Amino acid sequence: MRRALVIAPNWIGDALMAQPLFTLLRKLHPRIAIDAVAPGWVAPVLKRMPEIRDVYATDLAHGKLQLLRRWQLANDLRDVGYDAAYVLPNSVKSALIPWMAGINLRIGYTGESRYGLLNVRHANPPETERPPMTAHYAALAYAPGAKLPFVDRFAQPEAAAQPEAQALPVSRLESDSNEAARVSARFNLDTRTPLVVFCPGAEYGPAKRWPPEHFASLAQFVAQSFPYARIVALGSKKDAPIAQAIADRAPNVRNLCDQTSLGEACALISRASAVVTNDSGLMHVAAASRRPLVAVYGSTDPRHTPPLSDLAKIQWLHLECSPCFARECPLGHLNCLRELTAEQVFGDLRGMLLAHR
Repeated sequence: MRRALVIAPNWIGDALMAQPLFTLLRKLHPRIAIDAVAPGWVAPVLKRMPEIRDVYATDLAHGKLQLLRRWQLANDLRDVGYDAAYVLPNSVKSALIPWMAGINLRIGYTGESRYGLLNVRHANPPETERPPMTAHYAALAYAPGAKLPFVDRFAQPEAAAQPEAQALPVSRLESDSNEAARVSARFNLDTRTPLVVFCPGAEYGPAKRWPPEHFASLAQFVAQSFPYARIVALGSKKDAPIAQAIADRAPNVRNLCDQTSLGEACALISRASAVVTNDSGLMHVAAASRRPLVAVYGSTDPRHTPPLSDLAKIQWLHLECSPCFARECPLGHLNCLRELTAEQVFGDLRGMLLAHR
């Protein structure tokens, strides 16, 4: 196999959890060139992956068919001569472009009954099971039904401890110190000063978001113990009101949500002394950038979508009602996050900042 096309996931975190698949493909096919089709909001992350050669950033809207636009892109891809396509989302529409482009091998999970669109189909996991997402994607490098010769050591630490176990490759983003310096200068952030990044958003919904008042209390602990550190909040336009609620309670937090591109946010994270984040796309960016981070979990499960880094600390209360994987707390109390205190999170963050000295 010489050329492969990846239809990338629609979310930043999923794209990063798919990176071990790209690494495996490079190991199994040393001469392979991998290109990716990705939404414009995910493309900057894929462009930082060393395994990816080119990225076709699209303006395809989430949840819309846009058949003509897909046909036009497929026409552009037809002459490239791809040997295979790996379709990572489960939707029917995500499989249309490789089919229209006439790519011979079209590989993915059956998903939404994609029997005609894919010709190498892996069985959907049982609805009652949530396998680690990295292993879920990595299985596509092998024949359907084959046992994966690797384990995700972050999601399956007991399996990884077995002598015969091989660890899955982990996500890694290439960083540019010059870019980080330029973005820091743009926001007047002294690169000699420790930088703490808060990522208070989570696209999926409120049940993944640690309360703003807890972030604010954490910022006050930082101010008391590390008064020279600078704290910035990063995220999208939707996250800006949440970050502003934090900054209103803790003036030492600078709200940069919606003021950076994704690439600029990646650059700032790459030079952070520590990151505190919900289970979100930026959490996976921090892990792939090899930054110390504290990941806060509520409705989701760190065994399913863990940060792929030895530098990550996980805070999860694992209450009886958690994980529920709901967008909003079905019980109305959000105890899985409200009862996770700033003191608990600061215990991990303090050690990271002390190590930075």
